[in-house]
Amino acid sequence: MRLGKILLAVIILMSLLSYTHGQTRIRCASTTSTQNSGLFDYLLPIFEKETGIKVDIVAVGTGAALEIGKRGDADVVFVHAKEEELRLLREGYFANRYDVMYNDFVIVGPPDDPAGLKGLSSATEAFQRLAQRGATFISRGDNSGTHKKELKIWKKAGLNPKGRKWYLEVGQSMAKTLRIANEKRAYTLTDRGTWLALKDKERMDLEIVVEGDPVLFNQYGVMAVNPKRHPHVKYKEALKFIRFLISEKGQKAIATFRDSHGNQLFYPNASKGVRIKPIE
Repeated sequence: MRLGKILLAVIILMSLLSYTHGQTRIRCASTTSTQNSGLFDYLLPIFEKETGIKVDIVAVGTGAALEIGKRGDADVVFVHAKEEELRLLREGYFANRYDVMYNDFVIVGPPDDPAGLKGLSSATEAFQRLAQRGATFISRGDNSGTHKKELKIWKKAGLNPKGRKWYLEVGQSMAKTLRIANEKRAYTLTDRGTWLALKDKERMDLEIVVEGDPVLFNQYGVMAVNPKRHPHVKYKEALKFIRFLISEKGQKAIATFRDSHGNQLFYPNASKGVRIKPIE
């Protein structure tokens, strides 16, 4: 009897090892905010349990994530630069783009607010005041979605800060950029999700000084890499991941994700997406 139980246990273990070894995996190139905030740690186990598909995340800036997808080095991308996403969709690099969720950007700075930004409701006016007063601003400078948004605001403000002494481009992730801003008692633009996830954990001596401007809206989207351009990609599996994200179950999971203080970091809005029919 005991030998039989041992053999049964061995068979079960071998089956599990075989399943794990043969598990389907897809690669998702994504913006760092989805990783830094802890969202993927929350979402992916739900998807993997439901489908048996393992998702390997490559967390980089949005610009880099899109380049990885364009090269066919990922099966799906999850980013936040909608205008560029739609352009690349039209150019045939990607297929099946959907809005997934949103949050917003905020401007953070030192508590004593040397540039006097508190009370401003306009991000454009805030950037103009930063330039006028020469207050140190830390830019990601990495072609990420956050960097793209920052550059749009500078353009709207009629300013080009590049090369100014008070403007530092660090070429780093959002988390590292926030750490640098904290060390230098400087200002920066950040997505709210990463800010909420890190401010207490990292004990940052920064505060939100400007928020609520419609220009700071931050839309996230997901796209499959076009299999007609890169036949090797796991397109069917990528679609399963996309369908999960925009499904009632996936959207509910995004809505219920909270930080340690109970703050909601992302708001699902897949119903408002631009939908492309699957490639036959």
